[in-house]
Amino acid sequence: MIDIDTPVQIENTSSNANTSSASAAAVRGISFMQLWRREWQVKQQGAVQWLYPLVLFLVIITLFPLAVGSEPALLQRLGVSAVWIAALLSLVMGVDGLFKPALDNGTLAQLVVANASLPLWVLIRLVIHWIFSSGIVAGLSLLAVPLFQLSWFEAWILMASIITGSPMLLMLSAVASSLTLSLKNGAVLVPLIALPMQLPVLIFATGAVDLFATGLNGLPILALLLAGSIISVLVMPWVIALTLKMAWLN
Repeated sequence: MIDIDTPVQIENTSSNANTSSASAAAVRGISFMQLWRREWQVKQQGAVQWLYPLVLFLVIITLFPLAVGSEPALLQRLGVSAVWIAALLSLVMGVDGLFKPALDNGTLAQLVVANASLPLWVLIRLVIHWIFSSGIVAGLSLLAVPLFQLSWFEAWILMASIITGSPMLLMLSAVASSLTLSLKNGAVLVPLIALPMQLPVLIFATGAVDLFATGLNGLPILALLLAGSIISVLVMPWVIALTLKMAWLN
């Protein structure tokens, strides 16, 4: 693990206010680069963990057409919902290891002691997790064209809905994961807490694709999903950071 304590070591010597301000600014800049590099390396090393949700997504969308039959009209009607449900389940499955390892191996304690920005660390961790989970799932959603007989236009809209809506889903799942961090069997409670909050996102996203499929304008719904995701990205890391700090203190 990259040593995150190095940039925050301050010598016990007298210094003026300008030197202290410059040192604090340098710490913040170095901390960002080290946090990003560390989280990227950790994600690459744990390939098995983030591959499981992707395999689950592929299994669901592959077996679903076999279960409901090969009627094109039925597959087209259920295809968008099936892909979105698979994306949601794969996302919820992957949030269990977002913060628990950092608490167990002392990374969270090092961040707190080093006065690093916890909201920044949370944001970096979630962005990298999104790239390796929902970002890849959005690309894999194009498999709905051969599996569910969707048109390429519907498949592109489906991918756009996943890109715009999945950040909000991830933030809600991360909040649920942080709330259950100190519990013994908290991983079981994460879906129970997150799924009720995520259902409206699922309904709006599938509705947007259906509107485009029927020739109507679904852009306002996609814009609403994007706005919700942006607000979640701006606000939720602060809430999660506060919850993680309370879990560490306890």
